[in-house]
Amino acid sequence: MKQLKSNLRRTLVVCGLLLIVLAIIFLIASVVGSQRLPLAGSLCALTTRSNCGLSPEQQAILFDIRLPRILLAGVVGLCLATAGAGYQALLRNPLAEPYLLGVSNGAAVGTMTALVFFGAHEWTRPVFAFAGALGASFVVYQLARGRAGATPERLILAGVIVTTFLSSAIVFITTLMDATRIRSFTFWLLGDLSGTTTSLLLVTFVAGLTGAVILAANARSLNLMMLGERDAFDLGVEVSRVRLIVFVAASLLVGASVASSGSVGYVGLVVPHLVRLSFGSDNRMVIIAAALAGAAFVIVADTIARTVIAPRELPVGAITALIGAPLFIYLLRRSQT
Repeated sequence: MKQLKSNLRRTLVVCGLLLIVLAIIFLIASVVGSQRLPLAGSLCALTTRSNCGLSPEQQAILFDIRLPRILLAGVVGLCLATAGAGYQALLRNPLAEPYLLGVSNGAAVGTMTALVFFGAHEWTRPVFAFAGALGASFVVYQLARGRAGATPERLILAGVIVTTFLSSAIVFITTLMDATRIRSFTFWLLGDLSGTTTSLLLVTFVAGLTGAVILAANARSLNLMMLGERDAFDLGVEVSRVRLIVFVAASLLVGASVASSGSVGYVGLVVPHLVRLSFGSDNRMVIIAAALAGAAFVIVADTIARTVIAPRELPVGAITALIGAPLFIYLLRRSQT
């Protein structure tokens, strides 16, 4: 009982600190950009919804451009980091991540299919993205399974195979577009947070919250499954049911993220791993902390992407890959020692 209270207290403290950091990052991101906004006036406007000395142009920049984009960046980071934490716990593999496993590409193929063939119906984007992510998840897992389970090497190889196939599918679908749309879709594939709508933002938020709650509810089972599926079964875990739940929840998270922002890579690799290094491997804490840290990470990456060469923008996926690729190499070399 004392141990349970201690773990709960520690989780609350860690998540409280991460919430404070997220709030600070949110505020900084709202005033930094190609046109800087006054800090005091922006804080006043965000909390009171009055003009607080901001000009109409500054209010439009804050509420119509930056605020929706920052909210989307936070939700996308939450989705990808939580999905990554779920995959890593389920597969007992620190290299498991939506982008590397081909799940993001599966969602991208689904989204592009919806855009090309059902462009008039916006609701088809998250539905097709979810279906693509779920299909890619199961294909990769089935390809990677062996007598010793899904080893890191087999998972990476299966992810490369599926990603290559899906990349070819993306190229094929792109050829069906007219020339004026190809450039925007290429930028979107690298991670673009500038073109979302209010309805997509709402869908992404609901899907992200739902997926995170589902994974958090199964955190104890994931802790036991990290010991091995056979040991977890002996301890009373319904392994097949938990595996299905995690795959579906993670696919929902990835599909919602990709449908609204494109493929933002390495978030699901970097954030959960750093959370485990900092706070331990208890998934009851890791999943919640990864959600908050992932939101902060993508907001920071997007702020860099839209300010480093302002007024032009970089794809946010380029920034996350710049950070995540070296860490991936480190983890890969570490898993081989």
